[in-house]
Amino acid sequence: MNFPDTVIALILLIIVWLYLDFKLGRSKHLRIFHQRTTPILYGNFDIFPHGKELFADYFDEIIHAEHHIHILFYIVRNDHFSQEFFTLLKTKAQEGLEVRLLIDRLGSIQVKKEILTELRKAGVQIAFSNRIKLPFLFYSSQVRNHRKISIIDGKIGYLGGFNIGKEYIDQDPKLSPWRDYHLKITGESVPFLQGEFLVDWKEYAQENFVNDSAYILDQPKGSVPHQIVPAEAGLLEMEYLTLVRGAAKSIMIGSPYFIPSKKLMKELLLAINRGVSITVVVPYTTDHILVQEASYRYLRTLLKEGARVYQYKKGFYHAKSLVFDDKICDIGTANFDKRSLFLNKEINCYFHDPAFVQRFKDVLQKDILDSKPLTLADLNQPNLFRSFKEVIAGAMSYFL
Repeated sequence: MNFPDTVIALILLIIVWLYLDFKLGRSKHLRIFHQRTTPILYGNFDIFPHGKELFADYFDEIIHAEHHIHILFYIVRNDHFSQEFFTLLKTKAQEGLEVRLLIDRLGSIQVKKEILTELRKAGVQIAFSNRIKLPFLFYSSQVRNHRKISIIDGKIGYLGGFNIGKEYIDQDPKLSPWRDYHLKITGESVPFLQGEFLVDWKEYAQENFVNDSAYILDQPKGSVPHQIVPAEAGLLEMEYLTLVRGAAKSIMIGSPYFIPSKKLMKELLLAINRGVSITVVVPYTTDHILVQEASYRYLRTLLKEGARVYQYKKGFYHAKSLVFDDKICDIGTANFDKRSLFLNKEINCYFHDPAFVQRFKDVLQKDILDSKPLTLADLNQPNLFRSFKEVIAGAMSYFL
């Protein structure tokens, strides 16, 4: 076998390995995954669309914590803001509180060993979720824990799109100001949120506190009916399909990455055909290579059918939201893309309260006012380089 033949054979072997690794890894994941969700519960919520306000409140609650602090983030950077976060956790651990930090192995790869050593010396317990591991190296490298939740003293919860890094407090010149949605939660669902953290902690830290009454504390009812729904292994697609099929008047989608599955795109088009208006808000500025180009084929199709698409221009748009018929809205960690639908661990909050939905729509309407309409003419302007990137993005859309 000559050299070119050897190279071709090696490439084919790698492709076959990647395919089998992914298929078998996914099959195993589907077998071991157990769906968990809440019934309709009642809580109270604050919405934070700006990082500076969120983290001022968040850090203050950590400072006043009395028993334990449980934190899960997808991304923790290695910058001055992250150092402030780490210092706060060390201080609380040295005061005698139980501090547990769970971070995604790849998402938080910037965190250095010496920082982890300092945290552990101070008493902070640390674990990494979703390590790359045998036998399915490729599949495990793609399945990330994209959740961002915190629980303080079993009484206060946080859930949403912000991570820990300077860009989230408007200190990245390219992506500033950062627009996102994060919830502060009190009420009946905080024990469930705590339980979800402890399920992940059991899996990755090998410590079982899932039913420990020191952490699972009954909380009083709030005023807003809602459900908290964790998702992984394709569950999110089924949830979204149900919501889209049930829409009668309108669907509003906010997402930094708009790469729906084939089934979901079909249902959006069927919704338009039955008279449902669809509005999509996406970023004008992108933070990842090819994700914008991957969205164009879907946005073109929606625009042709009469949907409205807006590109947010007042900074970077990282918010994740869905609104259906002024009756249900979804705020959480999941993007409207294939990675969130099929690969990532996500967690979303579904609101079933018309007053809260209207309150959130006012926030979303502000984002639309800070956006520019995207038109077919914009997307159809001849651009050879963009067209090339769209082809590449289409082939890789599952993993972007």
